[in-house]
Amino acid sequence: MHDDRTLIEARLKRVLDERIRPAVYPESVPLEVAVWHAPGEPVPVEEGLAAEVEPVEVGARWGAPWGTSWFRVTGTVPDAWAGRTVEAILDLGFDENMPGFQCEGLVYRPDGSPVKGLNPRNQWVRIGAPVAGGEEVRLHIEAASNPVILDYHPFLPTRLGDKETAGSEPQYTLTRMDLAVFDETVWQLVMDLEVLGELMAELPEDSARRYDILRAVDRALDVVDLQDVNGTAGRAREQLTGVLSSPAVPSAHRISAVGHAHIDSAWLWPLRETVRKVARTTSNMTALLEDEPEFVFAMSQAQQWAWVRDHRPEVWARVKKAVADGRFVPAGGMWVESDTNMPGSEAMARQFVHGKRFFLDEFGVENEEAWLPDTFGFAAGLPQIIKAAGSKWLLTQKISWSQTNKFPHHTFQWEGIDGTRIFTHFPPVDTYNCSMKGSEIAHAAKNFKDKGRARHSLAPTGWGDGGGGTTREMVAKAARLRDLEGSAQVVWETPQAFFEKAEAEYPEPPVWVGELYLELHRATLTSQAKTKQGNRRSEHLLREAELWAATAAVRAGFPYPYEELDRIWKTVLLHQFHDILPGSSIAWVHREARATYERLAGELNAIIEGAQRALAGEGSTELLFNSAPHERAGVVAGGAAAPAVTGATTLAPRPDGGFTLDNGLLRVEIDAQGLVISAYDITADRETIAPGRAANLLQLHPDFPNMWDAWDVDEFYRNTVTDLTGTESVTPGEDGTCVRVVRAFGDSRVTQMLTLPPGERRLVVDTEVDWHETEKFLKLAFTLDLHAERYASETQYGHAYRPTHTNTSWEAAKFEACNHRFLHLEEPGWGVAVVNDSTYGHDVTRTVRTDGDQGTTTTVRVSLLRAPRFPDPETDQGVHRFRHALVPGASIGDAVREGWRINLPERRLTGAAEVAPLVTADNDAVVITAVKLADDGSGDVVVRFHEAHGSRVRATLTTGFEVAGLTVTDLLERPLADAATPERDGERITIRLRPFELVTLRLRRA
Repeated sequence: MHDDRTLIEARLKRVLDERIRPAVYPESVPLEVAVWHAPGEPVPVEEGLAAEVEPVEVGARWGAPWGTSWFRVTGTVPDAWAGRTVEAILDLGFDENMPGFQCEGLVYRPDGSPVKGLNPRNQWVRIGAPVAGGEEVRLHIEAASNPVILDYHPFLPTRLGDKETAGSEPQYTLTRMDLAVFDETVWQLVMDLEVLGELMAELPEDSARRYDILRAVDRALDVVDLQDVNGTAGRAREQLTGVLSSPAVPSAHRISAVGHAHIDSAWLWPLRETVRKVARTTSNMTALLEDEPEFVFAMSQAQQWAWVRDHRPEVWARVKKAVADGRFVPAGGMWVESDTNMPGSEAMARQFVHGKRFFLDEFGVENEEAWLPDTFGFAAGLPQIIKAAGSKWLLTQKISWSQTNKFPHHTFQWEGIDGTRIFTHFPPVDTYNCSMKGSEIAHAAKNFKDKGRARHSLAPTGWGDGGGGTTREMVAKAARLRDLEGSAQVVWETPQAFFEKAEAEYPEPPVWVGELYLELHRATLTSQAKTKQGNRRSEHLLREAELWAATAAVRAGFPYPYEELDRIWKTVLLHQFHDILPGSSIAWVHREARATYERLAGELNAIIEGAQRALAGEGSTELLFNSAPHERAGVVAGGAAAPAVTGATTLAPRPDGGFTLDNGLLRVEIDAQGLVISAYDITADRETIAPGRAANLLQLHPDFPNMWDAWDVDEFYRNTVTDLTGTESVTPGEDGTCVRVVRAFGDSRVTQMLTLPPGERRLVVDTEVDWHETEKFLKLAFTLDLHAERYASETQYGHAYRPTHTNTSWEAAKFEACNHRFLHLEEPGWGVAVVNDSTYGHDVTRTVRTDGDQGTTTTVRVSLLRAPRFPDPETDQGVHRFRHALVPGASIGDAVREGWRINLPERRLTGAAEVAPLVTADNDAVVITAVKLADDGSGDVVVRFHEAHGSRVRATLTTGFEVAGLTVTDLLERPLADAATPERDGERITIRLRPFELVTLRLRRA
């Protein structure tokens, strides 16, 4: 037989595009359109409905960037359409390739009740099925003219990312506003042909099944009268019945489709627009659930549910009903889909506390899965947190974006730093915006790496990023793929149903130990420095506020600020969303974030100061309040007392320029260029700086990645580096314990203070940068005389190790990584820590010296600033302040302690007497991360702590109040049934901890 395959496939494409799809709406009449453009920010629905409108024609330009226009459309259904299905086609000027990335709308009835959302892939509103004819139609559209930021030529700098710079040029052209007859038979034919055509394209060219489909499609197209598609579509469908009813083979891959709309809580739009995006999407999804009995929709991010509840009560009522029916599913159990690399220990825990509690309080639903499809890698401390929150599964897709190494599993056990294992799934469909295309379904089946051992995977199905959700077309395709020869089998299921099946069929999956590092988007650890600093500062202020408010509540009857702390925590958690904290959102988002963090700092400082004043009482004794989990200046952790007097630091000029700082523990040599050429540990008789090298070396790189400007730094950035050694001045500081260094480069200026505090073995480096560079990357280097094959990097509730070498491509790919408060490198018996107050990105490299002693130089470089131009063309321009410290002779315990110290500045005030802590630990390896009152208002004291050195410990906790009862709880402060109760003797509690083990105790006060 002659091969006519390509001929028929080309025929199918043209006939579908030019004849059959247009016939879905065979008749239409125009609607009358009028509009009111809101003058500023979005207005309440009732105001938009009541506004005075003016006529507008299709073809008119509308919509200033970030504006809101209220369209009113009116018309009459023709009598001749009686008995037929009629829909309104409302095209605001959509580009169908940009669902979620451009203009959108929410349709209302005149009474203000929502109908559904409009987006480029969802432009219809059902009027009647069937209609009687003569119905009056009146609809209102709240249309958002969100500008296109990520265009066909992506990553071009644009001022559209902030309403303050976006201008007023109309963004869109009103394209179509019609009433139209909807021919469901033709639409079903389109679905038949799309599914079969897409399946056919994925089958082997020599397979019999492909040719069975080809011949059936050819026959169907023969039946279609191109001048009467609507009259012949039914007969054409009959030709396809056989190939559509042929069942899948028994070994077919099985896909659990989960209706989904991955809505970024902020990204290329501000937070206020996400509130509306969620309302539009949930309106669509509740409507689709009513029409499609098998469809199931899952939505994560408790914050987004709260937005619907608080801002769109009419939509919320529909959502609550759908949840009660079990088909609109709360997913993930987190406040937002946060970054997981940078949030601190308590913040990561509170993501689950606030997320899970919201779903429990509102719906009685307990989430057992963490749902993070788009997060940029996963810290090694996360499995323990997931388990401690009462969950046991994790879903993500993002690791498939890794550029260098292909992850070897799709379903596996992920083991964290403490040994906790979490059953984890990466959907092999490789998208969190699956649209049920044949290529996606085929890719999922072919790509699945656990064949022969498992056969289930999950497909998050629906338009996301900017929202929209699942469409009726996706549901129709899934119905045809439920049991279709040549395809994977598709069924709508909840995340829980999928995980239960996947876990049951794969009882012993492979294990991956350590962080899930994303080999992409590494620059998100540095971009938008002030957002990151705001997050870090907020986390520590919250620790202080809870600690001192709880202490004051127990000691002095201070009113514990439950509501304020709850609100502030949720605001901080929101800003940990995976495009806000990583610095990959538009300028508007980060401008608002800076203002928000400043406001929160004021509120938290007021709580702290009020509680400390209540504790201190009236008096003239100087008290140091120690918020850190370790003793400080002679003051016990969590208490307040007069600080101990320490030694002195001397400063002397060096003969060849520069200065020497010496405090009897550490002697630091700073040369005439302001570089640290020696940091000598006097006690250990050991030099820290590699011979012939220098620390405190600022280095500047060009930074123009191949794409994803704010997100990425590509390895070739290292090929070119400029050492910033020129100085304007190197002078003594005013108090005689520091040296001031001033440099200028490009259009920028740096002022540094190098301080050696009395009685402490650490060199503090305060860096102020007035940054005005473009597409540059600024690093601060410490070159160490240290031989270490690995280094410790703080993460949630412990630390993880990374190699300093690049033996394999997996190690080489980690050329930029994340740490929290410290990095630690060690030879047996002696180590060095580099601690910070607000930076996350860093790199560690090693080389063997070819001159002199031929020893190993290990270089730690902390990342300070970048200057990408997309999506914020003014990223990080302005003044920034950073604090780092070099700690020679540091053990891992010293690194932990110094990391806390640099992030919790001293607070001093005068008072009457010392303040005893609520709880203390007698072993520095036990770090108390939270002391607070229980969230339920009972007055119980909650103490959370973990082992921080990576060893087994036995310790005693001592409470400063009488304890009537003790309970081991999960993160939500609920009793753990299988937890052993620690030994208690009065106010002394004996605990034994595994390496990095996390424990929460609830203490009932007598």
